[in-house]
Amino acid sequence: MSDSDPRAAAAEYFRQAYEMQTSGEYARALVLYTQSIVAFPTAEAYTFRGWTYSFVGDYDNAIEDCRRAIKVDPDFGNPYNDIGAYLIEQGKWDEAIPWFQKAMVAKRYEARCYPHFNLGRVYEHQHKWEKAKRCYAQAYTIERKYVMALTAFRRLSAMCN
Repeated sequence: MSDSDPRAAAAEYFRQAYEMQTSGEYARALVLYTQSIVAFPTAEAYTFRGWTYSFVGDYDNAIEDCRRAIKVDPDFGNPYNDIGAYLIEQGKWDEAIPWFQKAMVAKRYEARCYPHFNLGRVYEHQHKWEKAKRCYAQAYTIERKYVMALTAFRRLSAMCN
């Protein structure tokens, strides 16, 4: 790979890493994401490397990579939501809340339904039923194809009746 264009090299490593990640080759994906970051660090490469760490249960490294992503681009919403999700996986429900709230208002974020849904999961875990229902409803309002949010809303509504 040519070092003459570090952005192009980083993009090619990222593409290969994502391919490895989606085929379950996590160790190879981690190496390739790292090569992408070395060539030209991006918030996306850090976030996706973090996502790959999460697939192998390494939530501490996943969170650290998301923190690095935020330093590179604080407007990128994905790492905020991902940190919250990883904290939930670690059983740190309360610590996850501010991360979902930050994801909701991030300037550059296309999947805004996820932090609403995930915050709903936190509130449901805390037995704050009405707050959870509002979050699930908001997630579904944002993305009508996100049936999991509608299902959670309906399940919780039925439970509360």
